[in-house]
Amino acid sequence: MPWRRRAGDRSLAREGRTWTLWSVAVLVTFGLPAALLVWIEPLAAPVAAIFVGHALAVLHLQARRGARGVKPISPATSDPERRALGLLGDLVGHDARELLQRTGLAIERGRLGVWLVGQEGAILVRRGGRRVHCFCVRVGQAGDLPAGDRVAHLLLALREDEEGFATVANRNFSGAIWRLRWELARPARPALDRARSAAA
Repeated sequence: MPWRRRAGDRSLAREGRTWTLWSVAVLVTFGLPAALLVWIEPLAAPVAAIFVGHALAVLHLQARRGARGVKPISPATSDPERRALGLLGDLVGHDARELLQRTGLAIERGRLGVWLVGQEGAILVRRGGRRVHCFCVRVGQAGDLPAGDRVAHLLLALREDEEGFATVANRNFSGAIWRLRWELARPARPALDRARSAAA
């Protein structure tokens, strides 16, 4: 429904602004004392650089948390895992199947943007391809399920109610796409590039 899409867009935009303000606050909190220290004593620049480095490390840890929450599918090593991946391949379609095989992430175009779904979460690349939201969500009692089945459950939940999925899942990162790409495992980066191209 159009009103639900607008509400979902507004909610994501609000969350994105909150994360941006928090990131700016981290930089200001550590950057102002560093600048003041250098102004008082220029020889203290190495100590000031430690302050700034700490702020940057906090921001990188944020993005790393978002990247690790998605958890791509590993290559299948048992018959149940291979069967689950085969069923998941039927669910996603030909182009997405090839990307899933290479990167371990299933791509899905939605009303809010382009999604990349992994075993324990999803990445939403917003329209325009500049901002991402990372969500951590697990399938209940999924310990015995093959990885492909976990992704299929999340993918079906996403297709059923995209706005509900984005509301119920825990958001663990929101920010610029380059920040997430820097922390994402190298094999999964082509999936993020494809989603950014699709969302642009």
